[in-house]
Amino acid sequence: MKGPAQTPPLPHSGGGAEIRQGRGQSTAYCRGDWSAEGMVELARRKGQLGPGTETVDLSGVERFDSTGAVYLTQLLADVPGARLTGERDEWSGLLALVREETDQGTLSPHRGRHHEGLLTWLGRVAMGRAEQLFDFFAFVGETMLDVAAHFPRLRLRQVALELQRAGAHALPITGLLSFLVGVVMAYQGGTTLQNYGANIFLVDLIGITMLREMAPLLVAIIVAGRTGSSYAAELGTMRITEELDALRSIGVTPFEMLVIPKMLALVVALPLLSVWADAMGVLGGMVVARGYYGVSVTTFVSRFPDVVAGSQFLIGVGKAPAFALLIGAIGCFQGLQARGSAADVGRATTWSVVQSIFAVIVADALFSIVFQYVGF
Repeated sequence: MKGPAQTPPLPHSGGGAEIRQGRGQSTAYCRGDWSAEGMVELARRKGQLGPGTETVDLSGVERFDSTGAVYLTQLLADVPGARLTGERDEWSGLLALVREETDQGTLSPHRGRHHEGLLTWLGRVAMGRAEQLFDFFAFVGETMLDVAAHFPRLRLRQVALELQRAGAHALPITGLLSFLVGVVMAYQGGTTLQNYGANIFLVDLIGITMLREMAPLLVAIIVAGRTGSSYAAELGTMRITEELDALRSIGVTPFEMLVIPKMLALVVALPLLSVWADAMGVLGGMVVARGYYGVSVTTFVSRFPDVVAGSQFLIGVGKAPAFALLIGAIGCFQGLQARGSAADVGRATTWSVVQSIFAVIVADALFSIVFQYVGF
């Protein structure tokens, strides 16, 4: 018994992409311009293949690029078993590449419609984070090896430039925010202390809290959002524009030229910024204590060294280099992970800020536990 008659492909008049297929027919004829320019109308109409399609004929296609290849692969995913005919030899590599990306899930047409279970989602996320953590440790190891190999020819001018960007240019914002944090702490603590006639203890509250915890933590968060994100954006852009490959081609590693100077500059800048934040935070608390709670400047200054031990200051400043290493390493790592497009640079920048702040807070909590355990 003969099947329905097949409709031969019609000559194309040079318009956009089309799919010709009669009802119940097993062959679909693609024709026209299957490129980014020609696919607009077909994509808008959501053209698709019939459920009984066995053959897709590409002999009528005049132009074909990656946009058409992706759309065609999405169409074929809805009719498993359909085979292609009439494709040109030069399209084979492009179609194979798109199929490979689709199999890996990068271009999967059903990715948005697939509802995976909770355990599957948790497992996928956990594996992704574990893989990224492994890559981060590999990055840290490679950086340390590069430091050992190229430290004698360290680029001091590049370090000085990064120190200016990460340190000197951050003085206004860190100073202002530290001053305001000192003001807020004095207001909140002074209101409670005043009820007990213990206004003088504002000196203890502001001094210990700012020097030991708030100043280094505040500076680290500001630097993570300001400098760490710029590191990720800069390196990500350089990776996409192949500037990093150009450096390697002349025998200069990105670690030697970019990563090491940035991290070294942060290690120097963050303790200095912490000292600056200490001073501005204490100044803000002193202004409020003098203006609203009757603690004179003379009383505040004379009591300060008696109640705030030098170890409190050293603990706060001593945490800053560890925070700097975390911020610099995460920012540079995320920048070097960017691939393919400007959207990847944006994601790398966002992740650098989120992960840096998270790592800093976790590290600060660990420092608090250790110091409490050893009696500091």
